Amino acid sequence: MTDKTPWYADGLRFECSQCGDCCTGAPGFVWVSQIEIEAIAQEVGMDSEQFEDTYVRKIGARRSLREFPNGDCVFFDTEKKGCQVYGARPVQCRTWPFWDSNLKSQQAWKATCEECPGSGTGKVYSLEEIEGQRKQMRI
Repeated sequence: MTDKTPWYADGLRFECSQCGDCCTGAPGFVWVSQIEIEAIAQEVGMDSEQFEDTYVRKIGARRSLREFPNGDCVFFDTEKKGCQVYGARPVQCRTWPFWDSNLKSQQAWKATCEECPGSGTGKVYSLEEIEGQRKQMRI
């Protein structure tokens, strides 16, 4: 492996366990673009302006989905253990767990696997697939 070859060059395993841990818990941010806002609004049958007034908050110049006071995403269905807007979920959600912060080192990935039961299990994602995901969302 060269210095430029990522430590995960042989791929990483991930299969969503649908536990909801990435959608619930401590407060945070789910960043959304205008295109994502429009797609989710369509998914829930609202116009973009109404959707944004109801489900989006401004954080400086950026926008994030609102969450419940306990930090849970407003679109996580706790009974069904799933996303109510899965087909239109934001890139941030689509690219988990292949974020820079989780891939910066083997130790960071190990910590991710300890927090997320789907990380480190299931399908092996190739370097190309991981990099494709990672480049979409820099977290």
